[in-house]
Amino acid sequence: MGKIRIVPLILCFLIVILVAFLGSLFTSTGTGTEWYQQIKPSITPPNFVFPIAWTILFVLIAISLYLVWTNSENKQEKTKVAWVFGINLVLNVLWSLFFFGLRNPLFGFIEIIFLWLTIWMMIFISWKINKTGAWFLIPYLLWVSFASILNLLAFI
Repeated sequence: MGKIRIVPLILCFLIVILVAFLGSLFTSTGTGTEWYQQIKPSITPPNFVFPIAWTILFVLIAISLYLVWTNSENKQEKTKVAWVFGINLVLNVLWSLFFFGLRNPLFGFIEIIFLWLTIWMMIFISWKINKTGAWFLIPYLLWVSFASILNLLAFI
């Protein structure tokens, strides 16, 4: 294992923390509403599970980004990593906006499909650069897969 590069590590965490914060602006105001209680599927975990799960996932995403970024061999690889992680993180925030902010589970479901696809792209690109970084994204893929089912059940 190589030397830890503190500046890129801090930047990766700051980027992911910003995304978590922006998403929470929509989510935190939406989960306690009567609207959400009416559409929430019966298989939805208790509310306290979500911040714990997302904290773990965001830490894993930040570490993955750090590992993949710092192990990229050239500018072209770094550009791919920046784009795929960046698009994914924007989509992560947009899901919270569509589902909770706009209260539109259908838009949320359409959007979460794209989010899920970008996670696969992150894993694929990461695997070629740093396998550990790719493995760190598997819980994110699994959680968003489950969230997609919850989202689907919220509007059918």
